Amino acid sequence: MAKVAKDLNPGVQKMSLGQQQSARGVPCLRCKGTCSGFEPHSWRKICKSCKCSQEDHFLSSDLEDDRKIGRLLMDSKYSTLTARVKGGDGIRIYKRNRMIMTNPIATGKDPTFDTITYEWAPPGVTQKLGLQYMELIPKEKQPVTGTEGAYYRRRQLMHQLPIYDQDPSRCRGLLESELKVMEEFVKQYKSEALGVGEVALPGQGGLPKEEGKQQEKPEGAETAAPTANGSLGDPSKEY
Repeated sequence: MAKVAKDLNPGVQKMSLGQQQSARGVPCLRCKGTCSGFEPHSWRKICKSCKCSQEDHFLSSDLEDDRKIGRLLMDSKYSTLTARVKGGDGIRIYKRNRMIMTNPIATGKDPTFDTITYEWAPPGVTQKLGLQYMELIPKEKQPVTGTEGAYYRRRQLMHQLPIYDQDPSRCRGLLESELKVMEEFVKQYKSEALGVGEVALPGQGGLPKEEGKQQEKPEGAETAAPTANGSLGDPSKEY
């Protein structure tokens, strides 16, 4: 293995230096005590001790998650979903939509309440529609505070939104010319590829906000079925 690492080209070796070091020594959340602590591999994003990923050892905070999504959405047509941070030199943070469900429990004279907090909910939906959306997500992946579903969402954010995909200055070993190319690439994917999904009931998506009524559908048009994540999509395609 040492020979393999030694034979890596310089570009890969430089990239390996970019691993987050704040997780070093943190026990694995998946191994449940059998891991002595995160020890970063020289060039793979795994722990040398237990072979699990870095995401399984270190979960980011709510603030870090919101900064990460805010960085993704800023300078795009979805920047309205973010808010400017005071004294943050132009940094924007995601305006996360949480959802709290309170259900009364009849137990004797004094009523008690069962409160469920979803760490995230789709933006711009009513609580009723938000709950319908959550019910379409497998129970073990629903982002309820303190559950495996909430941890799953945070692990996905760490895995899918690495900081070096959005901030060229966090890439290691890039030449000045490569930094400029990377900056242009980030601008391009934000303007051409970045999107935020809309959650709506079948047949009610894409409503004109100024009219508040459903658009007329062409004759013979079919209503799309809800996908597993609650959005509208082609039922023949796997999400």
